[in-house]
Parts: sequence; C-alpha cells; structure tokens
Amino acid sequence: MSLKTRYRETIRPKLLKDLGLKNVHQVPKVQKVTLNRGLGEAATNSKALEASLKEMATISGQKALVTRAKKAIATFKIRQGMPIGCSVTLRGDRMYAFLERFINLALPRIRDFRGVSPKSFDGRGNYTIGVKEQLIFPEITFDKVDTIRGMDITIVTSASSDEQGKALLSEMGMPFRKK
Repeated sequence: MSLKTRYRETIRPKLLKDLGLKNVHQVPKVQKVTLNRGLGEAATNSKALEASLKEMATISGQKALVTRAKKAIATFKIRQGMPIGCSVTLRGDRMYAFLERFINLALPRIRDFRGVSPKSFDGRGNYTIGVKEQLIFPEITFDKVDTIRGMDITIVTSASSDEQGKALLSEMGMPFRKK
C-alpha cells in the first residue's frame, strides 16, 4: 500500500480521532517537500553544479532548479545572479513516493542512526532535516559521486502546530528519536 492511500485510509481517520478534530479537512496533511542544496563552490566550479543538478534529479525524480544569488557578497566572491545552489519542490504523487523512499530506505542507511530529532519543527508544523551525505539514497551509486554533499529536506504540512505536525509525521512512519 502506497503512502498516499495509507494516509487516506488509515492515517487521516486516526488523526481525526486522536487530535479531536471535527472535520476531515482540519486533519493535517503534507503539502510539499522541498530539497535544497547550497553550493558555495558553484561560483567557481560549474562541474559541481552540474553534478549536483543530476544527483538532485535522480533522488527526486524531477528536474532541479538552479538557485541564484540575490545580491553580491564580495567576501564570498559572489556576484548577483551567480548560481549558488539547486532546489526541487515535490508535490502530489512524487512527493508521497519520495517521502516513502526517504522514510523507509534512506533514513535507516544513515550511519549511527537513532532517529530524527523531534526539535526540528519550525513552530508552524513544518519539519526540516539536514542530510550530511547523498549516499543514503539508494538511487545514488558510490562510484559516480565526485564529492560528498549534503542537503536540506523540508516537509511542509498544513498542521497548525508542531504537535499536529509531529503526530502526522509519526503516523507516516518518521522515526523520531526518543528523549
């Protein structure tokens, strides 16, 4: 059973009861997942940006967007409009497919993994996790990687509080660390 159908059939009714909500539309749901990678060396090394774009596309199943500098920063040798990273925003079926792969396949492959931090919520029910290396994703082969790079993964939910967001992600199978 896919994560999307599991959400509709089991998770949503359970959250409706557990959170004491009156309407199905009040139940929190995942709206989008954003993968973001900042590449400081992209200003000087265009190969790093190309490799990163390919990796992000492989991981997400969707073409990555090049993020550019909003303003010039002389200290970092960055001019306005220079490529400094890449990001992917996933919605719909691709989002659920990515979340399922991320929770069930990628997270357990992290070295010394004891669960994700329950403190990474932003106060509005959204969750961000930083991944130190892209090798945890089964789509990436070790031989094709030139440099180990991390990324930030943000899960945006419609939850109104961190407690609702945590309840939603816990039901989806996110392994939160016990205190």
